[in-house]
Amino acid sequence: MEKMRPTKDEYFLQIALDTSKRSTCKRRHFGAVIVKEDSQISSGYNGSARGAPNCLTEECLKDKYGMQPGMAYEHCRAGPLHAEVNAIINASRHAGGTIDSTIYIAGEYLDERISDAHPCKSCQKAIINAGIEKVVIRTEKGIETFLAEDWTKEAFETEDKDIKGFY
Repeated sequence: MEKMRPTKDEYFLQIALDTSKRSTCKRRHFGAVIVKEDSQISSGYNGSARGAPNCLTEECLKDKYGMQPGMAYEHCRAGPLHAEVNAIINASRHAGGTIDSTIYIAGEYLDERISDAHPCKSCQKAIINAGIEKVVIRTEKGIETFLAEDWTKEAFETEDKDIKGFY
């Protein structure tokens, strides 16, 4: 019997999910893989800055202070460096350019919830500025693909509405 070969999207999303297992966060694991011309050029996972304390070596600050999931990233040891940003940084350190590449993002929450790996607004901006063309994520519904350029106008419109709500 012939074994089914995974599609390229399935293959790279599996690598992103495997990469997520290196996360130093106790709440969720996310991984990202950047691919250019069908070759992986970089990967990253959510975690603290290189050499800094993390939630595997120190107490999780969000747990310590009872912070809700999905909020207060700036107070999280792993939150400031999301998988997408780490993959972009790693590409610049080792591989050359990310222009016209694709980023694959997958992850899981450790409380058994399935994760839709939609990038946060900050990561969307980093993806846009890195020149990444396409974003492929795994969701409960399957595989979803986005063009980064579609986020450019939306990012600024959303910010404007969000900021007005604060004043």
